This record gives sequence, C-alpha cells and structure tokens, in this order.
Amino acid sequence: MHVLLDATAVPADRGGVGRYVDELVPELDRAGVRLTIVAQARDGELFGRLAPHADVVTVPVALESRARRMAWEQTGLPALVRKVRPDVVHSPHYTMPLAAGVPVVVTLHDATFFTTPELHLRSKAVFFRNAIRVASRRAAALVTPSKATRDEVVRLVGADAAKFHVAYHGVDHERFHAVPDAGAARVRATLDIGDAAYVGFLGTLEPRKNVPALVRGWVRACEGLDSPPALVLAGGKGWDEAIDDAVARVPDRLTVRRPGYLPLDDLPGFLAGAQVLAYPSLGEGFGLPVLEAMACGATVLTTRELSLPEVGGDAVAYCGTDDASIGRELRALLDDASRRAALAAAAATRAGEFTWAAAAQTHVEAYEAALTAR
Repeated sequence: MHVLLDATAVPADRGGVGRYVDELVPELDRAGVRLTIVAQARDGELFGRLAPHADVVTVPVALESRARRMAWEQTGLPALVRKVRPDVVHSPHYTMPLAAGVPVVVTLHDATFFTTPELHLRSKAVFFRNAIRVASRRAAALVTPSKATRDEVVRLVGADAAKFHVAYHGVDHERFHAVPDAGAARVRATLDIGDAAYVGFLGTLEPRKNVPALVRGWVRACEGLDSPPALVLAGGKGWDEAIDDAVARVPDRLTVRRPGYLPLDDLPGFLAGAQVLAYPSLGEGFGLPVLEAMACGATVLTTRELSLPEVGGDAVAYCGTDDASIGRELRALLDDASRRAALAAAAATRAGEFTWAAAAQTHVEAYEAALTAR
C-alpha cells in the first residue's frame, strides 16, 4: 500500500501533533507501508532518518505560514497526489484536502473544542470544530487516540461510528523508562529547587490543563508539612493568564518554579524524579504526558475527564478538577510512600501495553478500510 502522509502541519516545536507523527512514521516504515512524506523544508532530513525507506518531499519555506499552508493543502497537495499517485492520503491533524482524488484518512486528536470551547482561544475552537465536522463528513476513515474522543465526535457531530479507528498513542520505551538516581539528580540540579522534593507538572500552560487549581491545591496539600515539596510547572507558556495570579498568592515559605520547555532528553529524569506527577486536566484527547510519566515509574495524579482513565486505568491516582479535591488527593499521596511505590510499579507495567507499533497497525487498518470504503 502506498500512503502519502502530509506532515506539513507539524510545528517546529515537537509537542502535540509533532510527537505523534515523529513516533508513528518509523513504525509505519518498519511495517512495510510504502510512504511518501510531505514535510516542511526544516523537517526533510529528520523524516529521511526516521523512515529510511520512504520518499520525502519538502515544500517551500513560505508554507510555514499557516494561511499559506492551508491554501496549499487545497491546491498544491491535490496536484502532488496526482503526480505521486498514492492509494491513500493521511492528513494527521484535523484538516484535509477536499479534492484529493483518492481516499483520505484524517486523525482527530481531541473533542474538547466542542465539549469545553471556553478553554481554547475562540478562533482556534471555531476553526477546529469546523475542521472536525468536515473531516467527519468527507474523510473515508478517521483515527482518534481514544474511545472518549471517538464517542464525543460521534455524539456531537453525528459522525458515522463505523468510520473510526481508535489508535492509542504509544510511548518510546527506549527513552521513557525508569532512570538511575544520578539521572534524576542531574535534571533536578537544573530546576533551582535545591534538595527539595517536588511535585511536577508537564504540559503547555493553557486553561484546560487546570494549572491555577493545581497551584492552589498544592498549597493546601503543603499545609502543616515541615519540608513541603516544591512545585515545578514544566512546559511551554500558553495563554492561561490566571496562572500568574495563582502563583503570586503562594505563601513565601513555598517554592514554585516554571522552567519552560525542558529538553527531550531531560524529560525522563524530570518525570521519574517527581514525588508526584500531577496532571489535573479538564479534558484530553489522549494525555501523552500521563503515559510517559507512567513509563518512567512516576506516581501520577490525574482526573477522570474524557480519555484520561483509558490511559491511567488502575495504575494512577485520581482527583476532581477543583483545588480542594486536588489538594486532598495530593496530600494523601505525599503522606503515603508505600502507596506511591505501588502505583509507580503498576504504572510502569501498564505503560508497557502502549506501543507505537500497535498504533501503526491500527493506522494500517484505517488505510485499508479507506480503500474498501471507496
């Protein structure tokens, strides 16, 4: 089977869709799928390394502009399809060419643009709701990273459930695994917290990550502790303006750090070194930071919103989304070392069930279904 994968939507920052595509491509290549990968010029060499059997086509630098890329998707991409003649086009980030001339498979990562639109920038929510509606109607097959995302799109858009293929994200077990104490200590030294234990968070600091409630809940959890853990909020600065106010109200005796993006090689040490990895999200399409923390043997505290229980199962602790519940459940974990150890062991075992090879196989099934649907 010959699949043209349009990776031009992958941003230079490899979070989100970038991580998904970068992990999926080599597994598709190893599975024997004949790939033509269309990529931004900056990514051509990378995809050449990730998929040595693939043909890589790069587009002009001007297409890094979102508006130009979107126009090219409807004009230049169909022209390339006619030239390359693939069996299927895979559009891995919501949008799709409407006149591709061959079946198109679209990945829909998230349904929170419908369920909690107030947590997104308004322009972004409107854009992606429209893209999801179009893809649900026009794509030959659809891929989602969780049953929760599939079910919400079916419920809210009226999409045909038979089109969907649930491909859970995997985890790079060569990178994300338990690390020696020295590795965690090396990362700790970069966080400016001294020898203090820390509660970690990893993700973009955007409203749906519920970081202000985490800050307030952590303050509650630290009440009465002689040696309270620091709070380290790692990840890109988003648009949640309430975080600054929450941090400003933290008592002077407590320590909060916001180191921004951490190098990819530092993530395992950061996750494994946390006393608790807290991720009290208001809703996720999947929740990759939770899975990666589990693979590193971290004790994870998260919520039961949307897809997160599909990832965590019985191997993580759960809380509500309000600061009182976060604080109560976080303090219970901080006070119970044996429970933390049991959850960490269970998390590492459960994370082993999630592989990118399995995700790639589900994508192949979606490509085959798209051909059959035609």
